[in-house]
Amino acid sequence: MATPRLRSARLSEPTIARLPVYQRIAQGRVSRGETTIDSRQIGELAGVTATTVRRDLAGLGRFGTRGAGYDATVLIERIGEALGHDRRYDVVVVGIGNLGRALVNSTNFLIRGARLVALYDVDPAVVGQTVSGHVVKHVDDEIPSATVAVVCTPPEAAQGVVDRLVAANIHAILNFAPQVVSVPLGTAVHYVDFSIELQILMYHLNNGTGPLGGGVLHSLEVAGPHRSRGS
Repeated sequence: MATPRLRSARLSEPTIARLPVYQRIAQGRVSRGETTIDSRQIGELAGVTATTVRRDLAGLGRFGTRGAGYDATVLIERIGEALGHDRRYDVVVVGIGNLGRALVNSTNFLIRGARLVALYDVDPAVVGQTVSGHVVKHVDDEIPSATVAVVCTPPEAAQGVVDRLVAANIHAILNFAPQVVSVPLGTAVHYVDFSIELQILMYHLNNGTGPLGGGVLHSLEVAGPHRSRGS
């Protein structure tokens, strides 16, 4: 299980939200055989100013050359290091219905360094099935002390599941259930609710504002309200 990493400076929440978008842009650049990218190009695709890009990336240390931009491969690696992609994370998923099954079968579900270790459900028709190479266990079975848990349960089941996860010493939870849960100090919960994201998107569409801080609406966005306690 991953252990906390000490950093000399903490990044702001808006910067953290933008970094994966910058990384995806740089990855697209590399996939096309291009080696460099500058802050203006990143900003145009991400919907922010070049100044914002440079300020965000300055928090990752000194790299990049004035007039030449950033080495795209180095940029990908620096962002990955900042976001912890160079470490190992054990992930459990609770709720293997349509959404949970789609997530674990997706090639984009796990970041580099993340490893799916266990799946859980309560439906007798699901428990015992093999999904993505893992036999689905009952949620009352022992839960390993993983790094991250993903909750894809119905809303009425979410709190009980989160209580079990915290008891299993899991204190980083990605919650897809449309339910706000109560967690103790030191546990971080990140909510992903598609209906909320659509409302936010419609606000930006109707008001002509950029979801990442720019003045226009762009197609790349990392969204989802973040909630943590004691972190």
